[in-house]
Amino acid sequence: MAKLLNNRWFLFIVISLTWGSSFILVKKSLLGFSPYEIGAIRVAISGLLLGFIGLPAIFKMPRKTLFWVIVAGFFGNFLPMFLFPIAQQKVSSSLAGILDALFPMFVLAFGFLFFGIKSRWSQVLGAVIGFLGAASLIYFSEVNTDSSQFWYAMIVVLAGASYGINALVIKEKIPNLSSIKLTAAVFTFWAIPSLVILFFTDLFQNFEWTPERTEAMSYLGFLSIFGTAVAMSLYYKLIQNTTPVFASSVSYVLPIVAVIWGVLDGEKFTFWYLIGAVLIAIGIYLIREKKINPYLPPPK
Repeated sequence: MAKLLNNRWFLFIVISLTWGSSFILVKKSLLGFSPYEIGAIRVAISGLLLGFIGLPAIFKMPRKTLFWVIVAGFFGNFLPMFLFPIAQQKVSSSLAGILDALFPMFVLAFGFLFFGIKSRWSQVLGAVIGFLGAASLIYFSEVNTDSSQFWYAMIVVLAGASYGINALVIKEKIPNLSSIKLTAAVFTFWAIPSLVILFFTDLFQNFEWTPERTEAMSYLGFLSIFGTAVAMSLYYKLIQNTTPVFASSVSYVLPIVAVIWGVLDGEKFTFWYLIGAVLIAIGIYLIREKKINPYLPPPK
């Protein structure tokens, strides 16, 4: 098992399948919970489950390391957990999955802007093609018929940008912190504001175990444990063992999984979805690293 957990392609496939399924799970969770309840519950459950590792890790961290752990957690473990359910009130799970594939472009752009990471011309071209694919997808999809839906689609794009910052902070600022300690620490810290948010929702005051909420809770529980805590730990390990751009290449498979689930659930998949997805995939292909050492030692 240890060998598998250090195999970049095993991690890549598991993360892609898990996160690709998260969009349909968010959609199903919205049938019984508000977007703010979904986001807060995901983070709070993960924090409570991992607290026995997270609390000791937090107290042992140097202040500078802890600062970057908190920053990484905000952009990768806290903010997107609220953005996706907010967006998916108006945006289909298929479209959300395709648009989320943009985040390697943000890794490239933010890497240059904030960390001085230089890119090849082919990578810049890939980023341009990817963003054109997203623009055409949004313009020709159903979200363009309603200005409010357009802005909900842009929330998904914002979530992708947030993941881009998260990947760069992990690789550039805290590359030697073990993935399980990193995951546990960020969820433990951000579980506190999540519980505060839950207190101000109607979850505790007016909660009723209706059949809809019971079913939604099963989806949300699976999403919180496997789609959040477990998958995020594997993702952090993948970033540390390879590079942020390679790790973000889960975007190749993630939209395919999201679309399959969406179609099975009765969502429309139009020709423009295909065109936009293909352009984004071409962009991701162009920005990939040409050479990656698959035998990099795992973090201690």
